[in-house]
Amino acid sequence: MTTSVSQLDWNLNDPLPSLIFSDLTHLGLMSITGEQGRSFIHGQVTTDITSLEKEQWRWGAHCDPKGKMWASFRTFAIEDTLFMMMPSDTLEIDLPQLAKYAVFSKAELTNVSDDWLILGVAGEQAQEWVNSYFGEIDKAVTEIPGGTLLKDGSRFIIVIEKTPSQALLGSLNAPIYGNKVWQALEIQSGYPNLAAAHQGQFVPQMCNLQAIGGISFEKGCYMGQETVARMKYRGGNKRALYILSGNASDTVALESKLELALEDGFKTTGTIIEVVQSGEQVLLTAVLPNDTENSAKLRLAGDESSSLTIQPLPYSLEEEA
Repeated sequence: MTTSVSQLDWNLNDPLPSLIFSDLTHLGLMSITGEQGRSFIHGQVTTDITSLEKEQWRWGAHCDPKGKMWASFRTFAIEDTLFMMMPSDTLEIDLPQLAKYAVFSKAELTNVSDDWLILGVAGEQAQEWVNSYFGEIDKAVTEIPGGTLLKDGSRFIIVIEKTPSQALLGSLNAPIYGNKVWQALEIQSGYPNLAAAHQGQFVPQMCNLQAIGGISFEKGCYMGQETVARMKYRGGNKRALYILSGNASDTVALESKLELALEDGFKTTGTIIEVVQSGEQVLLTAVLPNDTENSAKLRLAGDESSSLTIQPLPYSLEEEA
């Protein structure tokens, strides 16, 4: 099996296979190297980079000076190189924004997406397969030949250089799916995979970054910190990320408009962050007013037959005391 193998599509109506490999071609990788690479990124993002251990990965966000996100990302290290993983279209715009400030530090930022294969592993047999191939895995980050393995609950992300990946791909005992199945799992996890179309629109808390460990309120200064801290300590955040599922007769895209059902009609609300669709079945994340009731009924604007309902988040949005 090679990286050019045809990828299977996955239908939202289908049960999740017991073992899934998903080629995460929609994600990109930025590498950060140099004597001051980590300290530079630490001063730019919401998560604590200086305390990041080799066996850890974290969510984080890169904001503009007003606290609005340029990107949300997973960050981890392979040996001395720090990586940030995010949607490829987001990376293309976010890297130049970071690079503007990196010129004042001994840090080098590079889009290395073409040098690596990113493969998702999921399903009830995922842990068993990972253990059989790489040995017993119980850490959040484990070094593997040619790369690293990230553990995210019951799912795994393999990040491996293209040449060593050939042996890995040749050993797989299940077909490779396209990224739709992985995006569906990300949506069900309530994860905020911010696309380039939504850069500069949301403070991190509007996409629940604080609930998944993506914001450190104890670290030093970073771009947009004043706004992010004010949202926590003074309140004022009126939005949150929700999971919606249902049906639509039209094709749903990030620019599609949502409408909330009221007693006397509908009103436009929210912004779609990530969406997967199989025929008329739809699963998506959306930023909505955070007082939206879980029993609320929504639809797609212009599609009167569509119907969307809110699904429970797998984490709490309640602030710690």
